[in-house]
Amino acid sequence: MSVKNLPSVISEYFENILDVFNDGIYITDYTGKTLKVNKMYERQSGLNEEEIRGRFVQDLVKEGVFDNVLNPEIVKTGKPGTCVQVNKRGRRIVLNGYPVFDGNGNVTLVVTFARDITILSQLQNQIATQQELIDRYQYKFSYYEKNKTSAIIAESLATLNLLNLIKRVSKTDASVLILGETGVGKDVFARQVHKSSPRVNEPFFKVDCTSIPENLIESELFGYAPGAFSGANTKGKPGFFELADKGTLFLDEVGELPLSMQGKLLRVLQDQEVMSVGATKIKKVDVRIIAATNRDLWQEVKEGKFRSDLYYRLRVAVIDIPPLRERKDDIPPLAKFFLEKYTAKYKKITNLDNETQDVFLRYDWPGNIRELENLIQSLVVTRDKELIEVCDLPSNMLKDENCLNSNSILASAISKGRKLTEIMDEIEKDILEQAINEFGSVAAAAKYLQVDRSTIFRKLKKSPNSMNLSKD
Repeated sequence: MSVKNLPSVISEYFENILDVFNDGIYITDYTGKTLKVNKMYERQSGLNEEEIRGRFVQDLVKEGVFDNVLNPEIVKTGKPGTCVQVNKRGRRIVLNGYPVFDGNGNVTLVVTFARDITILSQLQNQIATQQELIDRYQYKFSYYEKNKTSAIIAESLATLNLLNLIKRVSKTDASVLILGETGVGKDVFARQVHKSSPRVNEPFFKVDCTSIPENLIESELFGYAPGAFSGANTKGKPGFFELADKGTLFLDEVGELPLSMQGKLLRVLQDQEVMSVGATKIKKVDVRIIAATNRDLWQEVKEGKFRSDLYYRLRVAVIDIPPLRERKDDIPPLAKFFLEKYTAKYKKITNLDNETQDVFLRYDWPGNIRELENLIQSLVVTRDKELIEVCDLPSNMLKDENCLNSNSILASAISKGRKLTEIMDEIEKDILEQAINEFGSVAAAAKYLQVDRSTIFRKLKKSPNSMNLSKD
């Protein structure tokens, strides 16, 4: 290459000067003919100068030597330009091109600086992949930590039959539909299906379909690509189907899904493929689906609120959990389990007397197991007695009970050897505490019982185990 109008020493060492740069340099004339590249460009691109010198960049693009060039646009506009170029060796190179003008203001040369980003792109992809794995297993670990559960407590014939059904169903990959009232323990049975299955060592995720806003359900289930929407994570995010790959996904309250989402869920069940929001590629997943609902899905189908094809797809194996009132034999062991759980947690010694357990068996438990657990926790937290009695129970459980039954009071007095005054003080204390709990404050309880607040404070102070009150 001839270099005119330069001091002889610069002209003599011009090529060496170009080789000093850390960036690759590619020089063309205004026609697009390749005039010179430096050694850094050769190393970055994997192309030798002998291969391309004298060649027009447009012809090199046609031949597939690389896919993109700046020369024509820079000559046309007279302005610098930038693009990413991929050559036939798979190298990704960022190009920054600049025009060089002659004395008449016309573009005579284009000097392009090239920087190889192949390794950087690979590292970024590796980091993104590693981060996704980290997110996945952190999510998995935190989920397991938050959702450790014991085995199902089964004494009733109905529950024992359900466990036998679970053993049969768990051996397959069939979709499972769990039916039952709120609070019967559908999530516990879902986890039991997973723990009894060949997927036991793979992820298990629960998705509460009632807790996700409708506009976010798709991205939560299927994930989203980087920049898929305003406010999205720049790295994208895997959805629950990807996180649960090879494992089990539990869709709680599936009847709450909007119809548009039901169609997409059906396609995933049929094809085992998902496409993230904003993505262009389909991802294969291997996920077992367990769905649960407290709704009458067949009625929802007839009313057009639930897709019939999804309904039939889900109900391959049906586990219909009876309410607690229909499996009374489970109540005593469940009550014992929850009592041991919360006395250990709160470091207390508390038991249920026989009459309280009898009330438990007669009560209908509209809130099912969840109501039973919450009641036991409340009794342990709010009572400092070693024995929970009938009078400690909430009034809604005692509509058909006589908590002041004379026989029970007498039996209690004889068994504990208490004086009449002590028994009467205990009865008064229980009535006052129940009134305060029922009406929300001492003032409200005093008004209802037609006594002064000071009377309530005085009577409660007689018992060393009475609740701690501040005057309101």
